[in-house]
Amino acid sequence: MAGVSPELRAWILATAGAGHDATQLLRLMQEAGYTLPQSRAALAEVLPAAMAAASSDGARPQHPHPPLADAGDRRVRIAASVEAPPLRLIQDLLDADECAALIAQARPRLARVRTVAEDGRQQIDARRTSAGMFFALGETPLVARIEQRIAALTGLPTTHGEGLQVLHYQPGQQYEPHYDWFDPAQPGFAAVSARGGQRVATVVIYLNTPEEGGGTAFPGLGLTFTALAGSAVYFAYAAGDALSLHAGLPVLRGEKWIATKWLRERPFG
Repeated sequence: MAGVSPELRAWILATAGAGHDATQLLRLMQEAGYTLPQSRAALAEVLPAAMAAASSDGARPQHPHPPLADAGDRRVRIAASVEAPPLRLIQDLLDADECAALIAQARPRLARVRTVAEDGRQQIDARRTSAGMFFALGETPLVARIEQRIAALTGLPTTHGEGLQVLHYQPGQQYEPHYDWFDPAQPGFAAVSARGGQRVATVVIYLNTPEEGGGTAFPGLGLTFTALAGSAVYFAYAAGDALSLHAGLPVLRGEKWIATKWLRERPFG
C-alpha cells in the first residue's frame, strides 16, 4: 500500500494504546479487508518496534510449485494452489500401503488428543474430539521416509519439524476452526516456542477416505478439501495470518485417519 492514511495511522495508534498487540492488530486489519502484506506493511511503518518484536528471522518453507513437485523419492502432483495464504493440495504423497502401515503403527498408541493452552501447557480441548499419538522424529523407516518427502517439498530440514502426529476421528468427531501458529501475545508463547521457534507451515496427510464428511475447511477462503487417501494439504502462515484459519469438519459416516506435520522456523529439539 502506498503509505498509511492519517485515518488508518490514528486507528492503529489508538487500538495499540488500548492494549492490542501486533498479532491482534494484524487480525483486526484483515477482518476489515486489508491483506496480510498490507497489514504488516502498515504496522511496520506506524509501530516498527512492535512489528520487530512480532516478526521472526527464522527459516521459512519454499512452497511446492505446480503442476509437479519433487518429493525426493517421487514426484507429486499439485492439484490446487492458493497464494494467500500459500496453500497446496498434493496428490499421492503416500501410497495405499504406506497409509495402511502408518495407521497400523499408530493404532496401539492412540489416546485423547491434547492441545497447547494459552499458558503453554497441554490440555484437553473440547473443540478437538479425536484420538491421536506422536511419533518421534525418524522413529520408523516409514516415518523417516514421509519426513524426507516433506523436507524435499518444503526445503526445510527434517529437524525443523515436530514429530509426526496421527489422528483418528470417529463419526461426529471434528476439530473446530483454529490457527496452528502460536500467538505471541499469550503468556505461554515463550514456552511453546522455546523448542524450534514459531510454527511456519502445516502438512495434513489423509490416510483413508471417509464415507462422508471429514474434509479440511478454510472458512476465510470459502474452500473445503475432501479427505482422499494418500493426498495432503500444505499451507504456510505467519503469526496473525487470519486466512490460515481452518477446521477438520465432522466425520458423518465411516472414520477418518490423518497424519499432521507442523514445521518450525528452527530445529525442533
